[in-house]
Amino acid sequence: MPGGRLTQQERQRIALGLADGLPYAEIARRLDRPTSTVTREVMRNGGPAGYRADLAHRATEQRAHRSGRTASRPAAPAPQPHGRDAGAVRAYEEVFTTVLMQSGMPQMTARVMAAICLADSGSLTASELVQHLGVSPASVSKAITFLDAQGFVARERDERRRERYVVDDDVWYRSMLASAHSTAHISATAREGAGVFGPGTPAGARLENIARFLDFVSESIARAAEQAREILHTKPGPVPATDVPRTPDAPDAPGDGEAEETPDDSGAPHPSGAPASPDAPASPAASAASA
Repeated sequence: MPGGRLTQQERQRIALGLADGLPYAEIARRLDRPTSTVTREVMRNGGPAGYRADLAHRATEQRAHRSGRTASRPAAPAPQPHGRDAGAVRAYEEVFTTVLMQSGMPQMTARVMAAICLADSGSLTASELVQHLGVSPASVSKAITFLDAQGFVARERDERRRERYVVDDDVWYRSMLASAHSTAHISATAREGAGVFGPGTPAGARLENIARFLDFVSESIARAAEQAREILHTKPGPVPATDVPRTPDAPDAPGDGEAEETPDDSGAPHPSGAPASPDAPASPAASAASA
């Protein structure tokens, strides 16, 4: 898989793929590039409808000239906890950022939001964000101001009196309610227009239909958000302990060697030697699906 910056020829192939309606993954496959590279390239340069290969290439050269030799991000990903693959985590953060941008967030705001959401603690300080994203404190401050005003983050003080920016359990619940309220406002405006144009006219009937549709959608969103709110408060189970290899001179533990095969009620053997418990708790994903 090639590395480095995209060439002008690759950008032209991206533009052709977009014109043909190809998904990002297929364009990336044809270029032998990661999907996140193509997604980030398109979103940085006008989006799917506004992407132009020549303009994108020129903009990239100008950004490189302004930044000089200074890299905007660390050359190597930082070590990750829980045995995670650092490269995979960085690639996923880019994808998550791009999705937030597609929802309407400015690029830097999306990067800050993604960084906080993907931190195990659910919170980061300004200095941690500056170091992680490789940007200026002013850029972080501007993004936090936007997120705070929209209710996406909260501000807290830690034990060292540093201000931490926190994504709490209810941030997506509040986001859905805000979306429902916004949709309800459009509905009310459309119904007002139906009265202005007259319910018996084509324009008036169209506006009334829009209002009825958006009423249903906004009420459904608010009701579903309320019903599913508890899912956001589900806590992860204990992380299984990593197997510790035994040293060659350590005595064998009882039962070492091949696992005994013990049949369960259906007669199928279990390599672990223990039958599957019918009372084993379902996973959070399965619980959410059944809800």
